[in-house]
Amino acid sequence: MKILISVDIEGVAGVVNPEQTRAGNGEYERARRWMTLEANAAIEGAFAGGATDVWVNDSHGGFRNLLPDMLDARANVILGKPRTLGMMAGLEYAPQLVFMIGYHAMAQSRGILAHTINSQAFTHVTMNGRDVGEAGLYGALANEYGARVALLSGDDVFAEETRPLFPDASFVITKQATGYGSGVTQTPEHACNAIREAARHVVTTETETPGIEQRAVARSVDIELRVQNTALADLFAQMPSLERVDGVTLRFAAPCVEHAVRTLNCLSAMSFMLR
Repeated sequence: MKILISVDIEGVAGVVNPEQTRAGNGEYERARRWMTLEANAAIEGAFAGGATDVWVNDSHGGFRNLLPDMLDARANVILGKPRTLGMMAGLEYAPQLVFMIGYHAMAQSRGILAHTINSQAFTHVTMNGRDVGEAGLYGALANEYGARVALLSGDDVFAEETRPLFPDASFVITKQATGYGSGVTQTPEHACNAIREAARHVVTTETETPGIEQRAVARSVDIELRVQNTALADLFAQMPSLERVDGVTLRFAAPCVEHAVRTLNCLSAMSFMLR
């Protein structure tokens, strides 16, 4: 049983403020340790449940936040960027299950530190007419590679908006959102214990009653996105594949989910030109 664990930071227990997600300060150093502990809990639980191979993907910011020397030595750690598959790097190794740990709610929701890919660029993303955040986009990418999203953790708003996309998955709620920068959080120890047990249970269940492995057929998708301002829309409209809808809205068609995700990540990188 191969497992890919994608780990973000905004949904980690104890993280409620943007300063905790940005390198260069003591609050971030503490938060990245909590992020690493939650990743390790998922790794330990996966192996306890019978996993044979585990990859853990650092999926926040510059993708170099996890502290490898704190992680279970049995895991393989994916660090750094750029990467073709972004937050789902590791799908190349054909995992059966995907865990999304420390994830957050989509942009314009009421979740803690809610955003979609890049808070300075995108305010809203739909895929085939359905609102999606990072979990929705990358979960669809995992499915396209034949992997099933089986475990997710984050705040209650994230769980509420994401559960309909993955009705058979398990969720660990690490905190209750009371605002963009506030919430009622579990302690890191409590969250890690819950993630470890959930991971163990998910993998044990899958090992005992394995599902049918089947790679989804790649299908075309339509993406519509709203951006923060007209300057960004002007910039993104330079890409021939994008159609300008109005001052801050663009859309494009992609032959598959991977193509759509890679395009959005390229747009995110382009946005730094205007900062």
